[in-house]
Amino acid sequence: MSIEVLNVTKRYGAQKALDGVSFIIDRPQVVALLGPNGAGKSTLMKIITTYILPDSGEVRVNGRSVYDDPMGIRRSIGYLPEHNPLYLYMYVFEYLEFVGGFFGVSKKRIIEAAEMTGLLPEAHKRLEQLSKGYRQRAGLAAAILHDPPVLILDEPTTGLDPAQVVEIRNLIKSLSRNKIILLSTHIMQEVQRVAERVLLLHKGKLILDRPVEAMQAGQTVVVEFDTRIEPEFLRRLPGLKELRHLGGMVWEMDFEGNDDVRSIIFDFAVREGLKILKLDHVKTDWENVFISQTGTGENRITPAS
Repeated sequence: MSIEVLNVTKRYGAQKALDGVSFIIDRPQVVALLGPNGAGKSTLMKIITTYILPDSGEVRVNGRSVYDDPMGIRRSIGYLPEHNPLYLYMYVFEYLEFVGGFFGVSKKRIIEAAEMTGLLPEAHKRLEQLSKGYRQRAGLAAAILHDPPVLILDEPTTGLDPAQVVEIRNLIKSLSRNKIILLSTHIMQEVQRVAERVLLLHKGKLILDRPVEAMQAGQTVVVEFDTRIEPEFLRRLPGLKELRHLGGMVWEMDFEGNDDVRSIIFDFAVREGLKILKLDHVKTDWENVFISQTGTGENRITPAS
């Protein structure tokens, strides 16, 4: 199984949506596709899934070229687009049977897909009666029905409540044991929890291709106390990497890890008899990487919460 994107360019009029993008994914894993709005993520996914063709370059999925064998590629890919298209008048199983009919899947496999995505409790309902989260599950179930070796998922946890998000993340992680999953998302928590590799697009160019483990974990907070404090005193905070005095009684602190450190700071203040007037969670190192690479603080990736 593989996805090969080789020097791909795509224009819409005078605008270059993709500009010489190249990468290869050649083994089962989750690869996160990141970038600000308009970076070219959706265009790239549409090309990989053969909905549109590139202007130049080559794309091969599982050895098949998007030019020569688009139908073969579609049979070997499961695709969940951001705006999940459903026939809302259909019942859940009716819809899955309809999609499964294109691939000749069994009734047993349809039930398995519904069970894997948590759809069974809602299987008796029409799609129009489902919440946004369950409609998303229906789209994901349809994408995995034929057990494709490659999954392309565009914002798969959109509209899900926190418990459902965890379930879908766990499903994605389990599927990645024997599938390539290209995951487009703005939610850094998803990347940190499930992805092995990050691709960052900006203005149509691939500007970063890095293993997730190589992305430094950390976060920055700004704290205002009610009294002046010596820096040596604050350096006793667990996980503190850097400490900067911003003037007066305000300090900027860099911490290791991605778990929210605000509770640690509050506990420290209570234990030491300090009062906190203001505490702002500024950004994580993941955001720093995103902003430094794209040169903008707009459309920034959503930090872990």
